[in-house]
Amino acid sequence: MDIATNPVAAAKAIVEAYLERSMVPDPEGAAQYVSDGLSIIFTGGRQFSKPSDCTDFNAKRYKWVKKKFLRTDAALDPETDDVHVYNTGYLFGEWLDGSAFETNRYIDVFVVRNGKIQSTQVWNDSAEILLDKAGLAEAPL
Repeated sequence: MDIATNPVAAAKAIVEAYLERSMVPDPEGAAQYVSDGLSIIFTGGRQFSKPSDCTDFNAKRYKWVKKKFLRTDAALDPETDDVHVYNTGYLFGEWLDGSAFETNRYIDVFVVRNGKIQSTQVWNDSAEILLDKAGLAEAPL
C-alpha cells in the first residue's frame, strides 16, 4: 500500500501487522514496523522502548495472550501528517494460574509517521480482573 496516496489505510495495515507479529509472539518481526526511539506506555504507566519489552512483561502475567480485533480506526493529523490509529477488541488467553479468559477489553493507541510506529499506549482490563480474582476489587465485575 502506498503511504503517500493513502496514509490512513497504510497506517491501519502497519498497526495490524505489528499486532499480529506481537501476538505470535515474534518481537523481532514486530520490530520491523516501529521507528527508532519507539515509546510504549502500558497500563499503569509502564514505559518500554521495544516490542520484546512487551513480550517479557506479558510473560509475567499470562501463559499466553492474543487479541480479537473488533475495530481499527485511524485519522490523519493534517498539521503533522501523523496518523493516529486506534485498535480495540478483547484479549483472550490463559492466566499464569491456568484459568482461561476471553472478554478482557483493550484499546491500543498508535502514532504512525512515515510508515513506522512512533508510539503506542496500551490499556486493558487485566489489572481489574486480577484484583477481582484476588478478592481485592472494590465492586463486582
